[in-house]
Amino acid sequence: MRAPAAITGQVRHTAGLVPPPWQPLLDALPLAAWVVDSRSRCVVAVNAAACELLAQPALQLLGCPAATLLHTPEDQAYWDALDPGAPQALHSHALLAGPNGHPVHIERWIRPLPGLGTDACTCLLVTLRDRSEDQCAEDAHEAALAEMGATLEAAADGILVTDLAGRIRRFNQRFAQLFAMPQALLEGTDEVQVHDWMRRSVVDPQSYQRRLLAIQDAVLLASTERLQLLSGQILERVSRPLWQRGRPVGRVYSFRDLTRQLAADQRIAELTHTDALTGLPNRRRLAQRIDEAAAHSRRTGDTFALLLVDLDRFRQINDSLGHDVGDQVLCDVARRLQGCLRGGDDVARMGSDQFAMLAHGVDEAATEALARRVLNAIGQIGGNADVQFALTCSIGAAMCPQHGRSIDELVRHAEAAMRAVKDGGRASFRLHQPRARVNLRQLMRLDHAMRQALVAGRFRLNYQPQVDLGSGAVVGAEALLRWRDPELGDISPAEFIPVAEETGFIVAIGDWVLSQALRQAALWHERGSALPIAVNVSALQFRQAHFVDRVASVLAVSGLPAHLLELELTESILVRDADEALARLQALARLGVQLSIDDFGTGYSSLAYLKRFPIHKLKIDRSFVSGLPGEDSDAGIVRAILQMARALGLHVVAEGVETEAQRAFLQAEGCALFQGFLFSPAVDALAFERRLLPALLPPPG
Repeated sequence: MRAPAAITGQVRHTAGLVPPPWQPLLDALPLAAWVVDSRSRCVVAVNAAACELLAQPALQLLGCPAATLLHTPEDQAYWDALDPGAPQALHSHALLAGPNGHPVHIERWIRPLPGLGTDACTCLLVTLRDRSEDQCAEDAHEAALAEMGATLEAAADGILVTDLAGRIRRFNQRFAQLFAMPQALLEGTDEVQVHDWMRRSVVDPQSYQRRLLAIQDAVLLASTERLQLLSGQILERVSRPLWQRGRPVGRVYSFRDLTRQLAADQRIAELTHTDALTGLPNRRRLAQRIDEAAAHSRRTGDTFALLLVDLDRFRQINDSLGHDVGDQVLCDVARRLQGCLRGGDDVARMGSDQFAMLAHGVDEAATEALARRVLNAIGQIGGNADVQFALTCSIGAAMCPQHGRSIDELVRHAEAAMRAVKDGGRASFRLHQPRARVNLRQLMRLDHAMRQALVAGRFRLNYQPQVDLGSGAVVGAEALLRWRDPELGDISPAEFIPVAEETGFIVAIGDWVLSQALRQAALWHERGSALPIAVNVSALQFRQAHFVDRVASVLAVSGLPAHLLELELTESILVRDADEALARLQALARLGVQLSIDDFGTGYSSLAYLKRFPIHKLKIDRSFVSGLPGEDSDAGIVRAILQMARALGLHVVAEGVETEAQRAFLQAEGCALFQGFLFSPAVDALAFERRLLPALLPPPG
């Protein structure tokens, strides 16, 4: 603070009270100062800075009582209690009204002056420092600290602020909560105890301490790491330097509780790779395990097996007993499959009622042994005291590397083997049997030729008559597909039909057969012969979404009455998805179409589906007819089929009748219809008209 020029460097004093030696002292002080006589308690000398601070000239200040200069209670009390013989020093702060009316913050010191000459300790030196700027800075600092405190408390994370030496400067309540610090520790704010409490709260205190020291040593280091507390919580600690005026002055630590987030992430990961019902790995996780096993196999040459386990007729359990029972069965199956495996093997749920097992380091014999254990384990599941049922499964298996290395190859081959088990009667096991490379080339060639044949019109239909055993009259005909290739010659349906079914081309072929057969039957009907025509339907063709609509459309185009069309279905079509099959059969029945079961007795013969489905006719497979009448087993099966049909009110046609003895046996047992070489092989439409149409019964009146 600078004094006015009129009094700069001058000290005003009362004559005889202040010795001349005080003049240089006051003028040299950078602070506002005056001298007070301890006995009179009046100002005896003052410097220019004091005049400026107090906004009074020196002549008015000299001789004034010291207690009147600052007008503070503390000041008045000091001077009133002053002992002139032993004055006490004083250091204090005060707030004055400045010349412009603004408050002035001052810091004051009162000190006894050392004795000069013979009069010791009779004066006191009063010095004042204008600390308004400092006070503003302190106020701003306090405001900043208050704002920082509010910000820290508003933060969701725990915050700890330290200086460069690691001394704690601030922390928020969230920080205290995360480390469960007791209130006594917080109130004491003993930073050593706080650090010790944090160290003792983590699972690995030694590692925590080493890492903390490393962070503190690296002033500019920013780090992120996880801490596991003894309470089980997992915290993420983020540490960054605290900067002030362009230089680091400390460090800020933030602590975030990741416990729930990590638990949620783990649950999401489990759901991504785990079946929610059974707790088994799902198809995605199995694919990863197969990829790992295949990579290991390429490195070491080890083998492994993939087994697909499909529960037989599980949908019936769901439909009849409810989904709760079905879910319990699936969980029971999962536990039993796990019990069949060795350590290191895997079992997964592929979806619905299908499971997969991955067995490492096994050969074909060990794979079959595992499948037998599974068949036995699943067969022991039979409900509870209230509900009893029998459960079986069908198992298909593929080996790596013999049958492939990718999950697509292995699953495809295992599924093919499993379907073969289903088609063969279920409740069994089958290992994939790869076809020879030369056979694959032949199949590709046959598939190509077959597709070319349909486009070029090389397929044709022959018709085999169905004959009344009593009268010998032709009462119907079965349309049978034939193919003569210019290069391959005559190709048997037993050779190309399985290829068409495997490639899916059977749908196009079946559609062509249906159209041609109805066109021919409609032509005969126009000529006065109401001859029912039987057409075979493949399983894949039947399962097409628009199959019923297609039948209705072909009937409408041909003009043939619907009751003259008979669709021959295999038993596997009816059993594989019974509810969907029933819905389609009922839709066909509503069209007026007749329905029959082809090759009856070779598949899943059951009174249950025969009672449910709108079936009109059964066809006894030629394999049972060929041994008649000498084979007792064949005779017994045929009698049983005929008895079943009579009980259900169904017609029966015996296929493959080639001898008179077979015909006589069937007639004696009550079979009404037959077809076979004994009467006529399948012939083309022209030969059928010339030889057989005269024997047709007249159309019903």
